[in-house]
Amino acid sequence: MSYNVLICDDDVDLLDSLEIYLKLEGYNTFRATTGKKALSIVEKNDIHCVILDVMMPETDGLSTTLMIRSEHNLPIILLSAKSEDTDKITGLSFGADDYITKPYNPLELVARVKSQIRRYTSLGSMVNKDNIISTGGLCLDLELNELFLDGEPVHLTATELKIVRFLMDNLGKVMPSEKIYEAVWNEPACSAEKTVTVHIRRIREKIEINPKEPVYLKVVWGIGYKIEKI
Repeated sequence: MSYNVLICDDDVDLLDSLEIYLKLEGYNTFRATTGKKALSIVEKNDIHCVILDVMMPETDGLSTTLMIRSEHNLPIILLSAKSEDTDKITGLSFGADDYITKPYNPLELVARVKSQIRRYTSLGSMVNKDNIISTGGLCLDLELNELFLDGEPVHLTATELKIVRFLMDNLGKVMPSEKIYEAVWNEPACSAEKTVTVHIRRIREKIEINPKEPVYLKVVWGIGYKIEKI
């Protein structure tokens, strides 16, 4: 399936450049130079991702983001020359999914478009279902019995999946090694700590960008483990 990406910027040269990179990756592109035109395109077409410049005539990127978000759940990436944290926070609070400062590497932007579309098409229509447990980009499909990270399947062993299921059933709660062991192995926790620690380390290697600084699967020293509620 070919996905449709809308690029909205009043810089025509930038539109031309981005369009080339996106088309090389197989995306169909739509172009707009104003927020008003972007809104019209979103309403009339099946758009899978929007790239919006913040500073535009007529309707700026932030206002356009608000209007799109009020009707649609599709990914929105904001572009801006402003790099202050407050500007990024403002953009995200208006409903954007990502914020990239200019100048930027077009290949990085394309990679972020891929990531947003993957999450949107794979999980976007599923997150409200009863058979889904999600936190950040981590999503456990109870019906498929499979874990996804940013839309990509995570290849876990049966035991690793049981541990993830137990921790996600108790999202945000610190669970002692003994409880994890008893729930997963269904037997008294005689040598729980070492066994659970080994499996936790393997799971981290599969779901964390930097296992030494985990975002999802965290240890609370002396107490146990938890999957963070994000």
